[in-house]
Amino acid sequence: MKKVLGIAVAAATMVTGAASAGVTTNMENPLFIPAARQFASKTGLGLMYKIADDSDAMKLKHHDGAEEFPVWRFTEDFSFGITDRLNTYVSLGWTQNDDIDRKGMHRGRIGLDYRLVETFDDFAWDIYGEGYLSGVTPMKGSYDIDGFKYDNFSNGRWGVVAGTKIGKRWSAFTASLFAEYLHTFGNHNNKIKLKRFDLTRAGAGIQNASALGFPDEISVDLKSTQELTVGTNAFWQVNDAWSFGGGFRFVEHTDNGVKSIHTHLNTPQSPVIAATQQAVVNQLLKDTKNMHDGWDEYILSAVVANQITDSFQIALVGEYTFDHAHKNSANGTDVKAEVGVHLNVKF
Repeated sequence: MKKVLGIAVAAATMVTGAASAGVTTNMENPLFIPAARQFASKTGLGLMYKIADDSDAMKLKHHDGAEEFPVWRFTEDFSFGITDRLNTYVSLGWTQNDDIDRKGMHRGRIGLDYRLVETFDDFAWDIYGEGYLSGVTPMKGSYDIDGFKYDNFSNGRWGVVAGTKIGKRWSAFTASLFAEYLHTFGNHNNKIKLKRFDLTRAGAGIQNASALGFPDEISVDLKSTQELTVGTNAFWQVNDAWSFGGGFRFVEHTDNGVKSIHTHLNTPQSPVIAATQQAVVNQLLKDTKNMHDGWDEYILSAVVANQITDSFQIALVGEYTFDHAHKNSANGTDVKAEVGVHLNVKF
């Protein structure tokens, strides 16, 4: 009996040790999570090259086929292991694109990741939930006769993300699959500068917004949106110093939509101008009920990493994106390529 109990205790100790060791300690491995009371930081600097597509939105702006370079991308992913299976993390990103005078936070998330399953043969299953932080800053843009122009990368909405990831390591090779769903909440956290309206079809020519009684800036009530991401990763640990990886993900960005103009508009004293103002409002709401500005992305990625010390790693990364944009999207490209570096630290 004592022998049986001894075997059971030893087995339990082995299970605990296996769970504590984790599937991998390489921060570029798709199954990496920080150990209990461990901090992990991944700082990224990227350089992107783009050629705009020929969507209606790009043609209206006379930007179809135009090059955008350099587009600077800065990212920070910070995580902390609450236990060996549960960690919390923050993901931030900033894009600076001077060619289209657009800059701002393109990514902001805070979440919890729980390793639901981890087995002796290095199979892992994670589930995670996130708060989507694009509502930290309002969406900013301007409307002129050549359409809508974004001034930053925020959509002005808060949201939630639910995701899951499974993977397995076979000695030096690791493979994983993941899927996540993002739901944003409609609101009026936006600032849109109004300039001119093209009323030539109505026989009124080009009109300044202020002449029609509009303020310099308005806010609109936006609908909720959804976003779906699925993907896969593969990773090869060559030796203690060098590792390689690659991945593919698909992202579906749905169309935006406007429900109403949130800003109160003062009715002009002139009945003619008041009627024109209302006609402009009606047309704007009709045109933006479904903005047809969504797009789909097919993203290929690669990474090569060198472990400098036990706690410091440097990685070279690259991405190439194929996309299909809806007719009014400002996000469609003929070429979209990015190279960059990650500085990874554990402490």
